[in-house]
Amino acid sequence: MDSSCLQYALTEAERLEYNERGYFVVDDVLSEDQIPALEKACDAVDAEVREEREVGPDARLTVRDVMWRDPSLLDLVDLPTTLPKIWELMGWNIQIYHTVIAYSPPEAPEDREVTFQGWHQDSGQLNQDLEYSPRPMVSLKIAYFLSDCMEEGKANFWVVPGSQLEDYERPEDRRTPEGAEPVFVPRGGAVVFDRRICHTASSNGSDVTRKAIFYGYSYRWLRPHDDQSVDHLIAESDPIRQQLLGHSPTGGFGYTSPSDEDVPLREWIREHVGEEALTPRR
Repeated sequence: MDSSCLQYALTEAERLEYNERGYFVVDDVLSEDQIPALEKACDAVDAEVREEREVGPDARLTVRDVMWRDPSLLDLVDLPTTLPKIWELMGWNIQIYHTVIAYSPPEAPEDREVTFQGWHQDSGQLNQDLEYSPRPMVSLKIAYFLSDCMEEGKANFWVVPGSQLEDYERPEDRRTPEGAEPVFVPRGGAVVFDRRICHTASSNGSDVTRKAIFYGYSYRWLRPHDDQSVDHLIAESDPIRQQLLGHSPTGGFGYTSPSDEDVPLREWIREHVGEEALTPRR
């Protein structure tokens, strides 16, 4: 990993916004070369999976387990413009546990009032099994946008700022939670968000398909959210990418009691930033 990535370290403003509001937006994390390459790859995945599932072109579609599908998608695992922000928030003991391509085509003209997919916190059963209050972060996600979402009604990602510090309970009447707001992200930008924040996808009232890629980072001891097809990628990856793909050279014990071999990111941070950087900035 090139040390030039450190120029994209978490800023104090981003840290404060994440801690207080549960998310922050970063513009221009994808280069002008990356955006069309990713869009081409995701369009191909979308077309292939729609045919496999017999889903029409106007329906919303999500595809999990996507890292193996194209080199451009694999490169998002350790993207220099975002990975330093992730490890500063979570620390060095991290992996990718969840990946999704999410396409939201335009709604029919008569159905363009904003509606929501369903308000929730991520991680499902974990929220019932852990007794702490507020619930622990455990994971976060970054969503890369391949289409412009700078206006409301473009299938925006919606959140309730600050709700990551509360124990979310789904409203029985499915009303929009108080304080909910759309997140505005430019094409080529990204939103980093705490998995505990109350959030939802929304409908698309524009004329352009909303295209986004979600990558979830968790601690290495958490089981992956998806059946990740990454074993064939390990040999061709450098040690830090291997760690992020969930590999443990020392076996199962290396997930709960990692050695330096299991978590090369730890030594890289220690060498290039310093011992103090091993502690998350939360």
